[in-house]
Amino acid sequence: MAPSTPHEAALCGLRARKKQRTRDSLIRAALELFTAQGYDATTVDEIAAAVDVSQRTFFRYFSNKEDVTFAAQEMVEARFLEELRHRPADEAPLTALRSSVMAAWDDIAASIEPIIPVELHMRAYQMIESTPALIAAHMRRSSDLEEEITRLLARREGLDADRDPRPRVLVGAFNGVMRAAGKAWSEGDEVTVASIRELTHSYLDHIGPALDDNWREER
Repeated sequence: MAPSTPHEAALCGLRARKKQRTRDSLIRAALELFTAQGYDATTVDEIAAAVDVSQRTFFRYFSNKEDVTFAAQEMVEARFLEELRHRPADEAPLTALRSSVMAAWDDIAASIEPIIPVELHMRAYQMIESTPALIAAHMRRSSDLEEEITRLLARREGLDADRDPRPRVLVGAFNGVMRAAGKAWSEGDEVTVASIRELTHSYLDHIGPALDDNWREER
């Protein structure tokens, strides 16, 4: 039911902002604890205590530790999808994907800094890539995102993703490159947006030659 008076509307707005602040605080506390002492070593009780709320309150916002771990990453992915939806219609599909991911990296501060520092997000990303329990979750989520991108790209090109294999093939190759770049970055020493952006750019440069060229001729 909609608020019936300005006072009720103000109270609703206040409650909504308070809930958002609590959720944001839980995300930041969780990622700070995960990156400081490890994902497996951190409990939900510790996350809740860091924000001075109960375990019950934590579960009002997140189903489990995995859920809170990927909350910031979901905002970055949403920014990528938004960019892809608005790429110029005459852009080739791979160019649209590439431009969208670069734009998402360029705009990452606006996407997540109201909640967590970019530096913390990058350390959390590295932590995800080095935690076996989270790698499995990351792959599962990546598969779901791949399907969403496939259908978005198919609609953009006026195709039926269930009948035309090209969107699924292209997105599968693109996501494979993104996963390879993310893994290589996570094993390096520089934990910055600039470093992963540069590495992603380099890996995407190789997608065409890797598929089409004769590798033996280049040895």
